[in-house]
Amino acid sequence: MKPQIRIEVCCGSAQSAINAQVGGAHRVELCQNLEAGGTTPSAGEILMARKQLSIELHVLIRPRDGDFLYSDHELEIIRQDIFFCKSVGVNGVVIGFLMKNGEIDQRLTTEMIELAHPMSVTFHRAFDVCREPKTALEQLIGMGVDRLLTSGQQP
Repeated sequence: MKPQIRIEVCCGSAQSAINAQVGGAHRVELCQNLEAGGTTPSAGEILMARKQLSIELHVLIRPRDGDFLYSDHELEIIRQDIFFCKSVGVNGVVIGFLMKNGEIDQRLTTEMIELAHPMSVTFHRAFDVCREPKTALEQLIGMGVDRLLTSGQQP
């Protein structure tokens, strides 16, 4: 039996997500500022996408571009964004947290996985700047991450 190929499209707006669905996508990752590596879309974009899509919707949770080290204030924004996504029926969130030494921040990642439950959790391209990708992959599997976005360690 041939495995079914599932198409996921990264979209920068609700309209782009609708276009992806019309074009045959099975899942959409919604974000903004793609040219900067992606940031969290507005609540309005998320809500419009959720209302108009019948396919899976995953939302990037990243309050700013740059590194993957977040202040307490930014972490509270991340928590609130996850709560919002859960409240409007988003299927999954896309997150990534590192420590200064380039390793996965397991404490924060685990916290956000638990907060997001029962939504699916994808670890994003923060993985591509990890010091030890094999160790990081094993850690992510152990924490229960459902998917990994990577460019093969090419940031």
